[in-house]
Amino acid sequence: MSNREDEYDYLFKIVLIGDSGVGKTNLLSRFTRNEFNLESKSTIGVEFATRSINVEGKTVKAQIWDTAGQERYRAITSAYYRGAVGALLVYDIAKHLTYENGERWLKELRDHADSNIVIMLVGNKSDLRHLRAVPTDEARAFSEKNGLSFIETSALDSSNVELAFQTSLTEIYRIVSQRQMSGRPDSDFAPSSNVVPITVQPTNQAPKQAACCQNM
Repeated sequence: MSNREDEYDYLFKIVLIGDSGVGKTNLLSRFTRNEFNLESKSTIGVEFATRSINVEGKTVKAQIWDTAGQERYRAITSAYYRGAVGALLVYDIAKHLTYENGERWLKELRDHADSNIVIMLVGNKSDLRHLRAVPTDEARAFSEKNGLSFIETSALDSSNVELAFQTSLTEIYRIVSQRQMSGRPDSDFAPSSNVVPITVQPTNQAPKQAACCQNM
């Protein structure tokens, strides 16, 4: 399994951003390990997991970084935007404030990330439709105004989680392919250069992360 995981055509770094408690960690674990933890604790600093998928006949390995949403970690997490070619900006559909703060997160992302980064607005916890505080049309209008793609997901029941990551990775791949076909430099999205190795302190979830890197 590990040998297969090491074989890929492209390596793309994606960051998950948004307020604490919107479900970023569970989106990550649902996509990479098909797991969900109701007692998931707030992420401290940063964690990441990987998964390889097939996009138009090519093996694309996604390295997905889960950044802490708490204010006190904002300063250190800003460094982890470096090299990211995709971002999922996550809010909780049942908490309007997490959606309102999306504008601030978007500004921070554009201040620190590459200008060509592919961004998707994700309304998570769609299973809480009876508690909905953010109308779908409002969020869609915001995403269109800011040039983002948009989707609603539920890490709890798996709704659209796969589709969210697949859509983002496919869009990134197509940008890379078009640049390669046109002969233009591909430095922004080069698979060998866009992910910078960063040493992070292990968290109490470290043993689980070893398993997450197996190809699904």
